[in-house]
Amino acid sequence: MEHLTLLTDLYELTMMQGYFKAGNHETAVFDAFYRTNPSNGGYAVCAGLAQIIEYIKGLHFSGEDISYLRGLGIFEEDFLEYLGTFQFSGDIYAIPEGTVIFPREPLVKVIAPMMEAQLVETAILNILNHQSLIATKAARVCYAADGDGVMEFGLRRAQGPDAGVYGARAAVIGGCCGTSNVLCGQMFGVPVKGTHAHSWIMSFPDEYTAFKKYAELYPSACILLVDTYDTLKSGVPNAIRVFTEMREAGVPLTFYGIRMDSGDLAYLSKIVRNMLDEAGFPDAVISASNDLDEYLIENLKAQGAKITSWGVGTSLITSKDCPAFGGVYKLAAIQDGAGKFVPKIKLSENTEKVTNPGNKTIYRIYGKDTHKIKADLICLADETFDTSKNLRLFDSLETWKRTTLKGGTYTMRELLVKVFDKGECVYQTPEVMDIQAYCEKEKNTLWNETKRFANPHEVYVDLSDELFDMKRKILNEYSGAV
Repeated sequence: MEHLTLLTDLYELTMMQGYFKAGNHETAVFDAFYRTNPSNGGYAVCAGLAQIIEYIKGLHFSGEDISYLRGLGIFEEDFLEYLGTFQFSGDIYAIPEGTVIFPREPLVKVIAPMMEAQLVETAILNILNHQSLIATKAARVCYAADGDGVMEFGLRRAQGPDAGVYGARAAVIGGCCGTSNVLCGQMFGVPVKGTHAHSWIMSFPDEYTAFKKYAELYPSACILLVDTYDTLKSGVPNAIRVFTEMREAGVPLTFYGIRMDSGDLAYLSKIVRNMLDEAGFPDAVISASNDLDEYLIENLKAQGAKITSWGVGTSLITSKDCPAFGGVYKLAAIQDGAGKFVPKIKLSENTEKVTNPGNKTIYRIYGKDTHKIKADLICLADETFDTSKNLRLFDSLETWKRTTLKGGTYTMRELLVKVFDKGECVYQTPEVMDIQAYCEKEKNTLWNETKRFANPHEVYVDLSDELFDMKRKILNEYSGAV
């Protein structure tokens, strides 16, 4: 992986020098989390941990890095000497990729000496924000497709090579059946798929000849683009002619069909389906592209479109309607001389920006009968729970909103797993297709009301009694309340 140590904001380094000069080597806890679900949705999908791990593993300042920093004229030699020996020595906990997530809960928790924990902020957010955004968008698109295959093919519209490659990986995690991105396929072992462009058709004397040649080359993956000239009068009849000749020649029609990239897709797909069925090809795929997103796919489905496969590019790889995830990285605690974590809190005039203090973890609560998510509970890291006993949950802002889960009716799972222990990676990243399978199971723990695009049901993220009391005590101390 590319050396990314200087993938950071300058103020991370200037703060590091300040900590160094002040002799601040205290261990701190930082949380990376987000405040609002993308696209006004009911959930998000976590992605990017694998690249974060590679970044931490490769974290060091090369001689070239130090020479560059020296040239800026703002760093002193003793600090630059320290950077020459720098290595990450802390602990990192994270929610595994493919997990469905909700606002305010720590996705990554860094416990490390202040300078180390400060340095990694920018890169962690850069990686986590981008890949979680695209994984979430893919999950939404796939939900709209309702079981149909969705192919990611937005590389040419992505904001650069890295966004194209890692965005495609995130899209597959979110549910896409494959990508057009060959480099992504090579790097991560995900399926690569594709057909041909209009230029293929136009380069031959006629459409039939172009289709015929393509079918000879790729008989087991024969998806023909039918809208170069006229979908109904030329494209589909020529495709049917080629499919008929293949069948008569004894060529197995294992995966075949047509793709449309323009026109009224709902109307055309119905006519095309009838044409293919009447010609004896009821299992032929009807694939569609043309600036699709989850809203348009949902609308086409509602119109009874006969499309069975979807190609989604620009709107997916750029998350066009919601271009940023909005994750933040905040100090939550500092360890004192006795080894105890002293909670820290950030106040704000905006209630949603007041942070949750302390060294925390997250438990997900499921209904024992439904296996669906009931709520997430943020608590202090050393808290334990007995699922045989009643559990009281309440909204930390509107505290009169509360419920009690009866003992034995729910289960709990801790979401954060240890990734680095004293600077050493202790986590094995699964293969991407295994993460995708895990993500499918995760999405199935959501109620459909949470997945809907308009006014989705909110999954509550509550605070434990102990954490709530700690936060209230700190807030009262700051406000001068008794």
